[in-house]
Amino acid sequence: MLNIQSKLPGVSTTIFSVMSKLATEYNAINLSQGFPDYPCDPKLVELVNKAMKDGFNQYAPMPGSPLLQQNIAEKVEKLYNVKYNPSTEITVTAGGTQAIFTALATIINSGDEVIIFEPAYDSYAPTIRLLGGLVKTYELAPPNYSIDWDMVKKLFTANTRMIILNSPQNPTGSILSENDMNALIKLINGTDILILSDEVYEHLIYDEQKHQSVMLYQELRERSFIVASFGKLLHATGWKLGYCLAPEKLTKEFRKVHQFNVFSVNSAMQQAIAEYIKEPANYTEIGTFFQEKRDYFRGLLAESRFKLLPCNGSYFQCASYSDISDEKDTDFSMRLIKEFGVATIPVSAFYQKATDHKIIRFCFAKEKSTLALAAEKLKNV
Repeated sequence: MLNIQSKLPGVSTTIFSVMSKLATEYNAINLSQGFPDYPCDPKLVELVNKAMKDGFNQYAPMPGSPLLQQNIAEKVEKLYNVKYNPSTEITVTAGGTQAIFTALATIINSGDEVIIFEPAYDSYAPTIRLLGGLVKTYELAPPNYSIDWDMVKKLFTANTRMIILNSPQNPTGSILSENDMNALIKLINGTDILILSDEVYEHLIYDEQKHQSVMLYQELRERSFIVASFGKLLHATGWKLGYCLAPEKLTKEFRKVHQFNVFSVNSAMQQAIAEYIKEPANYTEIGTFFQEKRDYFRGLLAESRFKLLPCNGSYFQCASYSDISDEKDTDFSMRLIKEFGVATIPVSAFYQKATDHKIIRFCFAKEKSTLALAAEKLKNV
């Protein structure tokens, strides 16, 4: 018998896969996993087809298509008035999660500590542990999931190597403010702590609020890996394309890992996206698009017994069911699928300690008809 020692002994199939499988099994409306149920822009598909016919079917350059790197740099400068060198500071990746993994693998050594804010995207903690790092958790609480930076400071030790930020945040839909960023600057001033900023929902921010990217703050920008996703931006999560922005010194190390991880990513899609984002409206209008969906879904659920939490960004709406049931959120979510035909995600799944605030997460990146049908079922809960 083979003796295999697991490097992630406490990890099983993700809650996203579990809920999506159950949704299929019970023919439930899937508001759990974060992907649209509508097609991406046909123009984008045509551009991919054209790129394939034009011969973009072999390996792309390891750091990414030069045209895409250049157009990302131009996009960033238009939006944030910040310059990144396309050839030395922008790396195209196989989605946001790969960029996160690579950034962590670039920096984290055995015994290094990484501070994360929970509820957190589920890849952070396992990746840190896989690399021999230690997870230091700061737990956020509903309804606003705000950060007390004085308490964060208490997590610092001589081994603190990195802080992971995520704004707009998955799963809560909360966003960081200018005050948050200034407080963070004060905390890390004079340290060697690096930042990994997960900004895959950067364009999905609502009510005329401003996305506080770390790139807007020089003190943060010079020590940060910034991760972005075309999957979220272009309604094409299955394409698994994203990118990482970082100063040249950090990018040089990032690419050492990247080249032995995926080496390079889909050539034709890089070419198509490079052409597509030449038109700013293809990314500047997405916030309005999703705000309309958020408002529509919130309006539908106003007639239910769920208490809706604030949603300032992302395409996730969290809701409390504390007036409905005392069940654990995992049990309640299972019952929603089996008895009411709607799949959601229990937010305790985003906490290392499975902290249960009786909150579930809905994805509203769906057709209005899908949201309306789901809401009708949820009104019966």
